[in-house]
Amino acid sequence: MTEAVDERPLFSVLVPVFNPPIEFLDEAIASVLRQSWGDWQLVLADDASTDPGVGDVLRRAAAADSRVTVVTLPENGGIVAASNAALEAATGEFVVLLDHDDALSAVALVRIAQELERHPEADYLYSDEDKLDERGEFVDPFFKPDWSPERMRNQMYTGHVSVLRTALVRELGGFRPGFDGAQDHDLVLRVTERARSIRHIPEILYHWRVHRSSTASSAEAKPYAWDAQVRAVAEHLQRTGRSGTAERGAWPGVVAIRRDLDALPRISVVIPTRGGSGTVWGEERVFVVEAVRSLLARTRHEDLEIVVVYDTSTPSEVLTELRAVARDKLVLVEYTKPFNFSEKCNVGALASTGEIIVLLNDDTEAASDRALEELCAPLEDPEVGMTGGQLYFEDDHIQHAGHYYQNRGYGHPFQNLSRGEPGDFAVLDVDREVSGVTAACAALRRSTYFEIGGLDELLSVNFNDVDLSYKVRRAGLKVLYANRARFYHFESRTREPVVLKWELDEVRRRWGIPGRDPYLPATDRHRSRRELAGV
Repeated sequence: MTEAVDERPLFSVLVPVFNPPIEFLDEAIASVLRQSWGDWQLVLADDASTDPGVGDVLRRAAAADSRVTVVTLPENGGIVAASNAALEAATGEFVVLLDHDDALSAVALVRIAQELERHPEADYLYSDEDKLDERGEFVDPFFKPDWSPERMRNQMYTGHVSVLRTALVRELGGFRPGFDGAQDHDLVLRVTERARSIRHIPEILYHWRVHRSSTASSAEAKPYAWDAQVRAVAEHLQRTGRSGTAERGAWPGVVAIRRDLDALPRISVVIPTRGGSGTVWGEERVFVVEAVRSLLARTRHEDLEIVVVYDTSTPSEVLTELRAVARDKLVLVEYTKPFNFSEKCNVGALASTGEIIVLLNDDTEAASDRALEELCAPLEDPEVGMTGGQLYFEDDHIQHAGHYYQNRGYGHPFQNLSRGEPGDFAVLDVDREVSGVTAACAALRRSTYFEIGGLDELLSVNFNDVDLSYKVRRAGLKVLYANRARFYHFESRTREPVVLKWELDEVRRRWGIPGRDPYLPATDRHRSRRELAGV
């Protein structure tokens, strides 16, 4: 292993300590001592532990290595007070956060130093992590996305290991009283609001100890931490001028941001169709009619138009029923050419009048109240260019929860999960940046749609949404998965799903061959213990 780093920053590893199991404290300290990078300071802040064995361990550590600093608080002040005491004693250019019962990988600091040499402007860095169970086994690896600010608002996903520029942390006032249990989430939100660069190191550098009283064993072990998270996110929204309120999410440790669904502008839903029908849940239906009916039943937003782009061959009785269901909200546009999904969407967008354009397949059905509003609301943020929702097959298994561009291809992850499952680390129940979303259910501002050229009509069937997603991101805008926008998608009931080689070649020619997805990195649970340990 090389430590060939020209600049050698000093890292201050901050460890607030209060009555941990002695053997785990010993191992936490040992994990710093065995670092292959030697330029570190270990600051152990004893928050008036009542176990005398804790003081013995700390004194031995300080006596054995001059790089170890021990700070003793006169009375128990909580994790914020102990963390600030450690911060005050830090002499390093960067602080590294370590809990008193966890462990760093032996290569953690050298990997951080190498990343800083490549990106010296970085003010915040984080790595992947796993858990260390009571048998000493490495379990539950968390291969994190690259910087995902929307996910950070919903969930403290960066967690461990967190590395922050000391001067910026001090400038921001350090850890804030009143946020005990979520003090790291609050601090990282404030730091990343100001950071010049944020870097993800895609390697497991931290082992989160799982034992009976640890937060790692159960997110419900410290409910006060969840409430502190909600307050931290609420204040972040205020500081950054974002609308919405924060509240407890669907799972412990998840924060839900509720946006004002009643303040949306006119929404135009564009639905291409040929009036096909089929059987769903044992009943025959005309897909487009039931798509429109469900949308109207689940939507409270009044300023709504539904633009149906129909093939000339569409049965007249289907159009008649659409008029009866949608009434004055309906705009019918005839399409006389051979099938071209992209062109039909573009024709519908041109015929629409809304400030927001929603592309919706005719073989869909709204699966949750206000699903349409939840899909569109994130577009109020000018940094968001396109949104997509959570789609289900007829059997209530996930069909779509964001695209996945990796390993030379494009796909839909999570398709083996059932509706209601949160996925690993609650990935399905948090809003988050994604590489792309399906055009079967996507929302864009009207201005964005036309500025990027809409759907490419050469890609008439497949990969038009992949291309659209790339174009949104090339424009400097985010593609967002909105987890509460939930729809059924009775996929491919109106056509045979056939992918032609030239289509795949064309999208690769334009955008390159996908390697590692920045937002949904692969979780390989077959990696060896040695690899997970980072040794």
